[in-house]
Amino acid sequence: MSAETNAPTAAAKPLVSATNIVQEYAQPDGKALRVLDDVSLTFEQPSINMLLGPSGCGKSTLLRMLGGVRPWNVATPTSGRVEIEGQACNGPHADAVMVFQHYSNRPDLTVWQNVMYPFRFQEWKRRVSEKEAEQRVNQMLGEVGLADKKALFPAQLSGGQNQRVALARALVLRPKVLLMDEPFGALDAQTRSHMQLLLAKLHEVHRCLVVFVTHDVTEALLLGDRVIVLSTQPAKVIDDFRIDARQPRSADWLNGVEVREMHERVVGHLRAAGAHGNMRVSV
Repeated sequence: MSAETNAPTAAAKPLVSATNIVQEYAQPDGKALRVLDDVSLTFEQPSINMLLGPSGCGKSTLLRMLGGVRPWNVATPTSGRVEIEGQACNGPHADAVMVFQHYSNRPDLTVWQNVMYPFRFQEWKRRVSEKEAEQRVNQMLGEVGLADKKALFPAQLSGGQNQRVALARALVLRPKVLLMDEPFGALDAQTRSHMQLLLAKLHEVHRCLVVFVTHDVTEALLLGDRVIVLSTQPAKVIDDFRIDARQPRSADWLNGVEVREMHERVVGHLRAAGAHGNMRVSV
C-alpha cells in the first residue's frame, strides 16, 4: 500500500498582475513625464473591477498595458512587469480583449459580420471552427438583444445598439480578460443604465476578468465587485476595496447607508486628487 502524501499543491497564478509599474514619457525639453508611479495590482478571479481617477491620470495607459496594447516607439512599462496567468505580457494577448467608448464597428459590415469579424484572423481560425464561430455569433446576438438587427449596418443603429455590437464582438471570443475604456461614457443616461444592467447580466453567464475605466462614481459602485481609485499624475493607487453585494443592484441598494458611505469615500479621494471637473455621479 502506498503512503499518502500531504505535499502542498502549487498556488494558482493570478489571472492578471501588474507589479511595480512605472510609466514615463519623454518630453520635448528632455525631461521625463511620469504618468504611473509604482502601481501594483493583482486580479485573481473572474470579477468586475472598476478603475477610477482624475482625467489624464493614466487609467487608460494602465488599462491598455494590462492587455499588452503598446503605443508605437514607446517602451511600456518603463519599469515593472505585467503578467497574464504567470506569463509576461509584452504585446497583444489573444485572451485579452478591449472595448472602447468609440465602438469601432466597421461601417461596411452588417451587425452579424461585425461580430463575426474576429474569426477572420488566423489566431481565431486556428482556435475555433467556422461552424462553432457562427453558432457563437448567433447566440451572442440573441444575448445582447440584436438577433433581429443582424442584417443592419452600424449607421442604422443607435449608439446603445452599436455598443451592444462591440460588446458582443468582444464576448464572442470568450476572453479571459475583458478591458473596457469608458464604454458607456458617450451614451445618454437611460441607455447607459440599460447597458450597465446588460453587462452585469452577461458577466453572470460569461465569467471573465473585467477591468472597467470610468469617471462615474455611481457606475463604479453599481457594477464593481472591486473599486480601485488612482491619484492624479503620477498615478498611485490611493484606495482599493471590494463590494460583496450580488447583482443586479437596485436603486434602493444605491441609496442605502453603506453605499452612501462608499460613495462619499470615493468622491472624497477624487476631489482630493483634483477630479472636481471630470467626476460624474449618476444618482
